[in-house]
Amino acid sequence: MKWSEISIQTTNEAVEPISNILHEAGASGVVIEDPAELTKEREDRFGEIYELNPQDYPAENVVTVKAYLPVTSFLAETVEDIKESIKNLANYDIDIGRNEITTAEVDEEDWATAWKQYYHPVKISERFTIVPTWEDYQPVSTDELIIELDPGMAFGTGTHPTTVMCLQALERYVKEGDHVVDVGTGSGVLSIGAALLGAGEVTALDLDEVAVKSARENVELNKTDKKVTVLQGNLLDGINGQADVIVANILADVIISFADDAAEKVKPGGCFISSGIIGQKKEDVKTAIQKAGFTVEETVIMEDWVAIIAKKQ
Repeated sequence: MKWSEISIQTTNEAVEPISNILHEAGASGVVIEDPAELTKEREDRFGEIYELNPQDYPAENVVTVKAYLPVTSFLAETVEDIKESIKNLANYDIDIGRNEITTAEVDEEDWATAWKQYYHPVKISERFTIVPTWEDYQPVSTDELIIELDPGMAFGTGTHPTTVMCLQALERYVKEGDHVVDVGTGSGVLSIGAALLGAGEVTALDLDEVAVKSARENVELNKTDKKVTVLQGNLLDGINGQADVIVANILADVIISFADDAAEKVKPGGCFISSGIIGQKKEDVKTAIQKAGFTVEETVIMEDWVAIIAKKQ
């Protein structure tokens, strides 16, 4: 299948209404190339922000909005409707700037992999660096831990704030030889991280069979399959005995629902790391965890997300 890339050179003011026009025309998403990104100041915690290449961005004060539409017999009419709708924005006193619109055909294979150019090695903690499988990366320090990931179409890049906070917490709390249980493992990134930190046994659980397949592939890719066992299962069902650390990067309501079970499956003095919690749910999760018998050690906030690290007394 072929796709048509429609590219609009405009102003920052017009980005939102143009994006809305493109969505209404059938685009499932948009790409925004804004030269302001080159000079924008950001908080740099662990070197996440890499130098941006000016050649990847349009000229100063020009923002480019791109979208992809399937090539069909009525594509020409759709593009004309988009052009007319954008032109009409001027009637609402919206500065559309140059309003230069171009189209180009893109093969599906190229379109499906184009996102890879934006995914590079990212240092997310004192020791962990997430590296895409297609990048050639050499560690910069002797104690650096490399996690290789190919996120494909099903999972993220391992750099979402909830994942980052969990990996940073694992770095602080996992000890040599620990048994770690990863609830809702997804890509398996947290299980891989625990194994690289010296855990003796890691059990990775997910209800989704696609996640289980992805996690097993990533575990093998990172040569941690001797330590990590990936199983299909609901939350902590089927876990016998007690673990030193349970980590769960899932929804707040799900964490609340199995907090009591987590308390049963963690050793005295063991650790429960939970994330995936939106700010509004922070107190609800803390209350549930404390009621289950945990003492909250840390509450970490990154952007709009919260991670809670608790210990069983």
